[in-house]
Amino acid sequence: MDLLLAHGYFLDDDPKERRIMKPYPPLGLLYLSAYLKSRGFAVEVFDSTFRPRQEFRTLLDTRHPSVVGLYCNLMTKPTVLRMMAEAKAAGATVIVGGPEPPYYAEQFLEHGADVVVIGEGETALEDLLPAIQQRGAHDLSAVRGIVYRTDDGTVVRTEDRPYVPDLNALPWPDRAAIDIRQYLDVWRAHHGLGSISLITARGCPYRCTWCSHSVFGETHRRRAPALVADEVAHLVETYRPDMLWMADDVFTINHRWLFQYADEMSRRGLRIPFECISRADRLNEPVIETLAGLGCFRVWIGSESGSQRILDAMKRDVTVECIRSMTKTAQRHGLQVGLFVMLGYEGEDVSDIDATIQHLKQTGADTFLTTVAYPINGTPYYREVESRLIDRLPWESRTERDLSVKGRHSRRFYRFADRRMVHEVALHRAWHSPRRDYTALAKAFINARIGRWGMRWTRNEVEV
Repeated sequence: MDLLLAHGYFLDDDPKERRIMKPYPPLGLLYLSAYLKSRGFAVEVFDSTFRPRQEFRTLLDTRHPSVVGLYCNLMTKPTVLRMMAEAKAAGATVIVGGPEPPYYAEQFLEHGADVVVIGEGETALEDLLPAIQQRGAHDLSAVRGIVYRTDDGTVVRTEDRPYVPDLNALPWPDRAAIDIRQYLDVWRAHHGLGSISLITARGCPYRCTWCSHSVFGETHRRRAPALVADEVAHLVETYRPDMLWMADDVFTINHRWLFQYADEMSRRGLRIPFECISRADRLNEPVIETLAGLGCFRVWIGSESGSQRILDAMKRDVTVECIRSMTKTAQRHGLQVGLFVMLGYEGEDVSDIDATIQHLKQTGADTFLTTVAYPINGTPYYREVESRLIDRLPWESRTERDLSVKGRHSRRFYRFADRRMVHEVALHRAWHSPRRDYTALAKAFINARIGRWGMRWTRNEVEV
């Protein structure tokens, strides 16, 4: 074995996901596995999602991989650090990559990583694995796009590696390396439908201040419509999913591509339900009609706020009115609409939260998900608040979600704000329903009031 690939997501450690039960396979690792195998490397994948923690250590002890590659994102960092230590104890050279390591490369090296990969991993690993085999993990200056330590402890960051120019040249994800059917079975057991994910593009060219571009940069590269349709046909034939998750950052960026993809799907006689993410400004009537024709049943839109002032501060380059209009248009064509909403962005006050609640009522989306803004290293938002960050935990024990911003409302305030938002919108919806459920109305009214009173009670609580 030239490389053992693994990630740090264990479903048993995630109580929220155990309630939702909509897991998806690690597509990034599967792309790496497929690419490296196509170049003649012997690769195994440890998919941790449904497995107990001790199985990773057992695999290290029985298979003795010389090199372990770990994918790390914000959520999995503490677990990945433990896996790094286990791999080092087993005698492996440890490589880490993904969206979390690039801006904390030195810390990852201090905690046991031998090499940090910056950006996309396919060609980096293709160059890195032979270099490690020939010269060890401390003489890698010829490999672009990495950070490592020399024998004397000097941290070296090599020249940036160009992005993969032609996504069409990449093989499909190595789904055969893991048990895809286990994901489908879990979905069907909890939701009656089995879902599988794929991507048609990499990267997002937009400049939203809180969004990380640490892996794909601000590029946008698309696969050919015919090749995506080929992959969909393969997935349908091989796995028989009931629906697809188009996991692109923004599925509808390129309208010409979307129309060509629709033609390819039509030519093959393929139509399968799916959901995707879009920006409101990349939707219009023909695009929405095309999505509906393809089988899209739900589109997720980044609304973030109902305050135009906050959207402008985020550099979202979209208007509140556009979000409302495209939500209504999508619903008119039979699509469900979900909105992403963010509380607590820099400069937001209670009037902006009020505006967001009114926006959600007027927009009438089928569902919405809320989060409280957190600063991701490397983003403009992080740089804006960096001097006021409160870090109460050691780096290895926390994620950026654990950071607080001095002077911002307290976490308790935002818990009440979220409660108020969810239940005021539910109350509005229930009141305007053709068949009023007075039990639901009473429950929503009480919870909305608790949220409103809680906001008033905690309004003067700030992070210090």
